[in-house]
Amino acid sequence: MKIKDRREFKNKSPVLTFTAQDKVIDAVKVMSEKNYGASVIVDQDNKPVGIVTERDFMRRLLAKGLDPNTTPISDIMTKDLKLAHVEDDVVDWLRIMSNERFRHLPIIDNQGRLLNLMSQGDFVSYTWPQLLNQVKEAAVKSFMERFHVHMILGGMMIYTIITLIILRSMS
Repeated sequence: MKIKDRREFKNKSPVLTFTAQDKVIDAVKVMSEKNYGASVIVDQDNKPVGIVTERDFMRRLLAKGLDPNTTPISDIMTKDLKLAHVEDDVVDWLRIMSNERFRHLPIIDNQGRLLNLMSQGDFVSYTWPQLLNQVKEAAVKSFMERFHVHMILGGMMIYTIITLIILRSMS
């Protein structure tokens, strides 16, 4: 399934964005108020240049004793972004996110402008129903394969019993 086809992609709230020059305190306040775990940092053309998460606040701000009132977001944001396109496959990105240990993925258009921000949770919600459906299909297939073998063996046993009964009745 493509990212653009996910219900979460179509129905998500707008992405919370800041500029690299905004102060960390501004991001902390808005993210706390709106219960966001991540925000995308964009340039003047709405192209992602970074991302800031609650983990960044803890590791790159608090742990280093920086002042959130004077520290620009650019000092603590993650700059090495992974960016997805709407045509990309959900499962491919879920695997990449899991292997590379990141939870938020900005989605961009063909011009590189931000469209959405998907979380690992958004993708996992897709894989559970898919996984359950695959398990169901495998169980049905397994049962049918075994059922056919059992039918053949059962038929052979019934044929043998009937043959023995007929042979005994003739003697």
